[in-house]
Amino acid sequence: MGHRSPSQKIRADMRPPAPAGEGQWSGAGLLEQALTRAAGAPLVGGNQVRILHDAAEHYPAWLGAIRTAERTIFFESYIVHDDECGAEFAEALAERAGAGVRVRVIYDWMGALGKASRRFWRRLSAAGVEVRCFNPPRLASPFGWVNRDHRKMLAVDGRVGFVTGLCVGRMWVGDPARGVQPWRDTGVEVRGPAVADIERAFAQVWAAIADPLPESELHQRSAIAAGGDTALRIVPSAPGTTGLLRLDQLIASAARQTLWLTDAYFAGVPSYVQALRAAALDGVDVRLLVPGASDLPWLRPLSRFGYRPLLEAGVRVYEWNGPMMHAKSAVADGRWARVGSSNLNVASWIGNYELDVVVEDERFARTMERMYLRDLGHATELVLESPQRGRAAQLAEHEPAAKQSRRSTQALRGTGSASRTAAGALRIGHTVKVTLGNQRVLAPAEAWIVAALGMLLLAAAAAAVRWPILVALPVAALIGWIGVALLARAYALSRMRRAAKGPSVTRRLRRG
Repeated sequence: MGHRSPSQKIRADMRPPAPAGEGQWSGAGLLEQALTRAAGAPLVGGNQVRILHDAAEHYPAWLGAIRTAERTIFFESYIVHDDECGAEFAEALAERAGAGVRVRVIYDWMGALGKASRRFWRRLSAAGVEVRCFNPPRLASPFGWVNRDHRKMLAVDGRVGFVTGLCVGRMWVGDPARGVQPWRDTGVEVRGPAVADIERAFAQVWAAIADPLPESELHQRSAIAAGGDTALRIVPSAPGTTGLLRLDQLIASAARQTLWLTDAYFAGVPSYVQALRAAALDGVDVRLLVPGASDLPWLRPLSRFGYRPLLEAGVRVYEWNGPMMHAKSAVADGRWARVGSSNLNVASWIGNYELDVVVEDERFARTMERMYLRDLGHATELVLESPQRGRAAQLAEHEPAAKQSRRSTQALRGTGSASRTAAGALRIGHTVKVTLGNQRVLAPAEAWIVAALGMLLLAAAAAAVRWPILVALPVAALIGWIGVALLARAYALSRMRRAAKGPSVTRRLRRG
């Protein structure tokens, strides 16, 4: 045997011994290890998990938990609308704060832009609620707006936690009097030791904004009694970590029978699209349920163009017939499921703070499958055009769904999500990339995108030649902003350096 270096010996000594009888890797054990490393989240047992369907089940459960809080309330939402729904939640939170409960709320600046006024948040603060806004514009960070807090969660007293795709607003409730259906969405209620992980996910973003939470307000898993026998992972994604992307790709690669996905703003990166295609080509039943009508209608055709590579590989794509499919969920092989805030696009995988629950339980997965099949009963399947099936026939098939959702979409227009915009921008960018790089054959339907972008670029070039000041001023403003931000950052770092140097000099003088 060769000689081992000291560092190799230390690493070998730190490695835990292999369990007796395991002479080779176990398939189940290897997958468990891969899931833990990909997600960056341990499997926590002893929980009770309940699926919540739409706001009709979410809002009463949330408000019930808030109104019975005795010690702490942690509430985090990408969007809170200043409407009747927001007012009901604000009243419940303010009442508990007045009763001595520590109530802490996080909202996203971009998500709340135009949805809730400063007066709304000032009223909450005046009532004793501690409110923090995530990532408002700052002079020192010209591109800071890219990272958003897209999480939606609630944790109360360490006894119950909620992880979901719902924000707070009337569109999730609908308007029966006007014939407006509620947005379709999914979340979970968790009771058991995993609630501690939900609390710590909140603490992560709270500390990213300002001073961290006192450790005394957070519960340990060992201090929370078991609520059931379900094992799950709380996956708190942060900008640049890509943990959920790795997890989603791993599940797509590991699925053997079924992989059923629901997503509000799908714009898969090439590696994930390839994982879905490979699964479908290998005989896995891969399905994708997406909105038929969107809160940003102009992005619908852009998203449709991205479905062609999936359809060609055998992935079945369905469009929801209601006003908006906002859920983000997945279920695979009747034993693994994910529910939360993450969409299948770059914004969620790389740019945002997101929160998801990954459940490894056959009973839960079967319930998710039944819910998925019910949802497909309210959806229309997309198919590739064939020589025997003309475009007119396809349009006729999809016309009822379009008519059914048009009024609801118009009634809720203007409530769009930044994630949808990001998804559309990614789709346009991808079309330009493959056109210039000649990476794949473009679908004929993408011709108008290529033509429109070409005309737009020519118009911009002509404007730059005719009125150079129109181009020079915005570019100069952006460069100047970046320069000021760098100088401000350098000044802050120099102050930190002087502050750190002072005590060390004092210590040296004392030693002398």
